[in-house]
Amino acid sequence: MKPKQTTPIPLGTAYPAPVSTSDLQEQIRRRAYELYEQRGREDGHELDHWLRAESEVAQKKAKAVSA
Repeated sequence: MKPKQTTPIPLGTAYPAPVSTSDLQEQIRRRAYELYEQRGREDGHELDHWLRAESEVAQKKAKAVSA
């Protein structure tokens, strides 16, 4: 089995700062609350809001990493 070759990363390359789990959960919580407010503060959709917020935050993070 050959070792995988990697491309060296140039010095000075900017990467987004790592996000801790608690920061990530806070971003998701805030977005879920925004969705709750947009829906007129209607109870009973907590899981829907959380899952949508989780997806949106993950997509936003993936775009930032690939940019």
